[in-house]
Amino acid sequence: MDRFLEMRTFVQVVDAGSFVGAAEPLELSKAAVSRHVSELEARLGVRLLNRTTRRLSLTEEGELFYARCKELLSSLEAAESEITSRTEEAIGLLRVSAPVSFGILHLAEVWAEFKTRHPKVTFDVTLSDRMVDIVEDGFDLAIRISHLSSSSLVSRQLATTRIVACASPGYLARHGTPTEPSALTTHQVIAYSYWSTQDEWQFDGPNGRISVRTSPCIRTNNGDTCRAAALAHEGVILQPTFLIGHDLAAGRLVELFPAYQAGAVGIHAVYNSRKHVAPKVRLLIDFLAEHFAQPRWPA
Repeated sequence: MDRFLEMRTFVQVVDAGSFVGAAEPLELSKAAVSRHVSELEARLGVRLLNRTTRRLSLTEEGELFYARCKELLSSLEAAESEITSRTEEAIGLLRVSAPVSFGILHLAEVWAEFKTRHPKVTFDVTLSDRMVDIVEDGFDLAIRISHLSSSSLVSRQLATTRIVACASPGYLARHGTPTEPSALTTHQVIAYSYWSTQDEWQFDGPNGRISVRTSPCIRTNNGDTCRAAALAHEGVILQPTFLIGHDLAAGRLVELFPAYQAGAVGIHAVYNSRKHVAPKVRLLIDFLAEHFAQPRWPA
């Protein structure tokens, strides 16, 4: 038996002065109310109520137990009210993991803006291109830029980003402009270590998908380093438009063979469970979705 139900029933009987009077607010039958009180007395091994045909009265033990039950139930009600009041308020520490380049370029300003709306929140933001284990590493939320595989985690897509092969005008002036992906085998390539296909770059073209095995002259686990090397005329890179979109728009980098697309990937907020999501996490996800609903970089 639920001990709190027993206590609620007992207190309601005392307050109402009868089993019948307690039955309606508890949404129980008179028999059920009587049974709960009897089972409570049997478990405690004492009589709490003196019963007569006319009225009920508390025993000495009943008076003591009634006072403690009222205190406990009042504390429980206060705790429930406190939690309920927080359902629309973000409170406490938010631990977030995000990719390095995306976190610097597109999320750094977001945390301060969210805190302006929800000043009772504090952030612990970890930037890493490593795929963290949200549960094991203790994160509330992770931002992932990838094709998500099925898992027990829940995700919400915030935006998409195109993956583009490009190089600087200076590099192309010296080495020539490749007109199709297969020509990359003779070009300097700056490779991003965390691509799932590693040095094999894939493109969808007029005749379907093709794969090109590149031979990187520079390899790095950071997109900003790839971008800097490309802007320094060191070679061809394959990077997302959230990082190099403004460079393409300004002509600092040139998209190569636009008839061949390297695809697009989603930018997702990933969290642990769809049930009982903490208000601070739910409100942050909603805020991020609102923030990225407007384009933040040239497509």
